[in-house]
Amino acid sequence: MSNVRKKGRGAQKKINNKFHEYQYEREWTDEDAEEYTKTPKTEFQLIHPKSIVNKVTSPDVGMMYSMNPYQGCEHGCIYCYARNSHEYWGYGAGLDFETKIMLKRNAPLLLESHLQNPNWQAYPIMMSGNTDCYQPIERKERLTRKCLEVFWNYRHPVGMITKNSLVLRDLDILKKLAADNLVHVTISITSLHEDIRRKLEPRTSSVKQKLKTIKILTDEGIPTQLMMGPIIPGLTDHEIFDVAKAAADAGAVNMVFTMVRLNGQIGSLFLDWVVQAFPSKADKIISLIKQVHNGKLNDSRWGVRKRGDGKLATIIHRQIAMAKSKYMSGRQTPAYNLELHEHYKSKQLNLFYNKDNL
Repeated sequence: MSNVRKKGRGAQKKINNKFHEYQYEREWTDEDAEEYTKTPKTEFQLIHPKSIVNKVTSPDVGMMYSMNPYQGCEHGCIYCYARNSHEYWGYGAGLDFETKIMLKRNAPLLLESHLQNPNWQAYPIMMSGNTDCYQPIERKERLTRKCLEVFWNYRHPVGMITKNSLVLRDLDILKKLAADNLVHVTISITSLHEDIRRKLEPRTSSVKQKLKTIKILTDEGIPTQLMMGPIIPGLTDHEIFDVAKAAADAGAVNMVFTMVRLNGQIGSLFLDWVVQAFPSKADKIISLIKQVHNGKLNDSRWGVRKRGDGKLATIIHRQIAMAKSKYMSGRQTPAYNLELHEHYKSKQLNLFYNKDNL
């Protein structure tokens, strides 16, 4: 039964939560066959956080503050490092992560409260620091759009990273933010091959749509860069130049990357997935991943965990540098405007107090 894939899902199994002392298991029977092959439906749960902007303490992430309107992600990317965070909510990092999605409907109000804080000094806040802010449920919930409206009202800089062309729905707000250098968008592309993309990240936009999204955004004056990530040795590393050229042709102003890192429970999930998805390549892929992580599936050292280490990693780093030089030379991402927020914070607070006194 393990060779029968659940269509539209990245993880092909549930996985135990490491924080649970007791685990439920039962013997497999032939009667379970039909149930096993079913694709589980997505469930949504409303939660009520007390804050939405998180300070990022990891020194190698490249951001200082992030926010996530959703917990869990229906995109189902098998390699996603955020899967492990689902365990803190009592769920598993496998199918639970992509089928049990938590909604933070108070995110726009929490963001506005944060930006009103007299002690807050404008600094770019990244949307999707953990899970994709344009995953499918955003089409209905519109939490990301509402947060963008808050960022615009307070003229506050925001960064975005997504794998979904749904970002184009908010082109009107993004154009206004970009006109004042208040937004950067990053589009993530792992492979140009649809058969690989569907298995790696089954509910993301197609490669064609991602490239179209880069073109439309850049044509509208919105600084957009490529995230090639994660690079998976033995599966996608040979595409570095092709992906860079395709994104550059679409208008991308920069290229960044991450190396696959199978931290926590993701290692077990990935090993199960790669044998099913690419049985003839599985051993080679796993061997090469270990080569860039000091003989392990994951190397947690700061500055190394996301870039990899060793001879193979060095070759990949050089290819990235050459691809950027060849296809994106002379392009640059404009600096964020940090000057406008203070004035508009005072302006919005005055409106708030005036309304309050009516």
